Amino acid sequence: MSQTQVVSSQWPQVETGRVVLINSGKDEGKLAAVVQIIDHKRALVDSPHIERQEISLSHVSLTQQVISKLPRAARSGVVKKYWTEASVDDKAASTTWAKKRASREKKRQLTDFERFKVMVLKKQRRFEVRKAVAKARKASS
Repeated sequence: MSQTQVVSSQWPQVETGRVVLINSGKDEGKLAAVVQIIDHKRALVDSPHIERQEISLSHVSLTQQVISKLPRAARSGVVKKYWTEASVDDKAASTTWAKKRASREKKRQLTDFERFKVMVLKKQRRFEVRKAVAKARKASS
């Protein structure tokens, strides 16, 4: 097996322009772009939503999105320009990953009474589904 076959995979790789999701710290849940790779454990990230900072790669999740042709060690203004050209925020918001995170956050924000209302609605839906299934079974036999 050649070296190129081993390297090329479906897993996203750390590279300049790769969009990452920050998993810990004060900017948790925000997106940033890798501006420069410092070493095998750290990278310099920047975006319009956070200030430029060095971050450990163990504190980020790599996304499939890459800002193409982002210059290495680009300054914040350049990053912002490429960020808007690539419409990173729109693309990221439309992913199933972002929708799932938003749903989880919405569920986390519910009050006791809202959780109770959700439970009652689920029970009503379950009752209607079971009634429809029983009616269909009776009709088929």
